[in-house]
Amino acid sequence: MKKLKAGIIGCGGIANQKHMPAIQQTGLVDMVAFCDDKGSRAPKAAAEYGTPDAKIFTDYRELLKLPEIDMVYVLTPNKSHSFITIAALEAGKHVMCEKPMAKTSQEARDMCATAKKTGKILTIAYQNRYRAESRYIKKAAERGDFGDIYFAKAHSLRRRAVPTWGVFLDEEEQGGGPLIDIGTHALDLALWFMGKYKPKSVMGSVFHKLNGNGDCGNAFGPWNPAEFTVEDSAFGFITMEDNSTIILESSWALNTLQFGEAKATICGTKGGADMWDGVKINGDDFGKLYEKSPALGAAGVDFFDGGTATPAVLEQQCFIDAITKGTPLTVLPEEALAVTEILEGIYESARTGKLVTF
Repeated sequence: MKKLKAGIIGCGGIANQKHMPAIQQTGLVDMVAFCDDKGSRAPKAAAEYGTPDAKIFTDYRELLKLPEIDMVYVLTPNKSHSFITIAALEAGKHVMCEKPMAKTSQEARDMCATAKKTGKILTIAYQNRYRAESRYIKKAAERGDFGDIYFAKAHSLRRRAVPTWGVFLDEEEQGGGPLIDIGTHALDLALWFMGKYKPKSVMGSVFHKLNGNGDCGNAFGPWNPAEFTVEDSAFGFITMEDNSTIILESSWALNTLQFGEAKATICGTKGGADMWDGVKINGDDFGKLYEKSPALGAAGVDFFDGGTATPAVLEQQCFIDAITKGTPLTVLPEEALAVTEILEGIYESARTGKLVTF
């Protein structure tokens, strides 16, 4: 099969840590163009991951003019997700955009509308859907094991792990802190498990409680309090159109001993599940309560865990298959739009002190 040709826009941390290695591992895509507005990043990425004749740009608009490119990866700060994605779709390219979809719901709606208008594929990089735990819970939910899932908790809590590099602490560039950075993953999982994407109302609280103490045991080293302009913690109470309820908790720095990221707890009419220690399913049978913990690896085999690919590689494979085979996407842009709407609602509620309705 002829290899697809990809352009990489944004050659920073997420490109190097996740996307480019995963694309390379599929063996199905040639990375032929790289763009970054910081001079050294694109040449370095091209040297490590690109074809011998890979082109280098500092202006994404010039990269999009290349007719040979089939697909584009938008891996820039949140502020530029929408307009780069829209430009790429209008240039006839399929797009994978890093999460969150956009800073605002209007930007996300514009992205969805452009994908529909151009007929090009758009997906958002919520790689936690491809984890073995996530896929197991989703399959069980689709089979009806949990019944109607009417309550969920979305967890993304760090005790002290504030990212001190890039623009994570810059509200203008990112649109927020842990809520939009890691809370977005947990919320996406909760909505996906529930299969519900129509929010009715949101109440939110946002805190700047630990920003001022830069030297407090942070995993990534001390931060500069003057640069920490986003929240350190945010929490939301979300009611869906059918009155199902989600509690979202997110923090980069919280005085708690229960912490973990991209996890969800779900409760339905027939059973429930959580992800705190692998997957735990609970319910009742024959008048007795039960718990079960499925073995998601190849138990008893020291050198093989049963997995065939990492979540990052599975994410790329899904995108590639959608382009080449027309198979369904795992992450639809309309689903990512719902996540953005809810996150925006939490920030708005925290700002005004009022309930936000949709």
